[in-house]
Amino acid sequence: MAMTLRLTDEENEDLRRTAERENRSMQEVARQAIREYVQRRTKLRDEALARIVAEDAELLDRLAR
Repeated sequence: MAMTLRLTDEENEDLRRTAERENRSMQEVARQAIREYVQRRTKLRDEALARIVAEDAELLDRLAR
């Protein structure tokens, strides 16, 4: 699926320099950054849910009855 990503001039320049430095396309760098962001957010969410389940196990058990 195609999408348009609007960047500020500074963001575009940072992306261009990074891509050039890594000998990759700007698209490759942006897609990797998005994948890494999603993975980090998913991990944080999963950790938060696990913490809630562990801390509130007794309450959750009572509510499930």
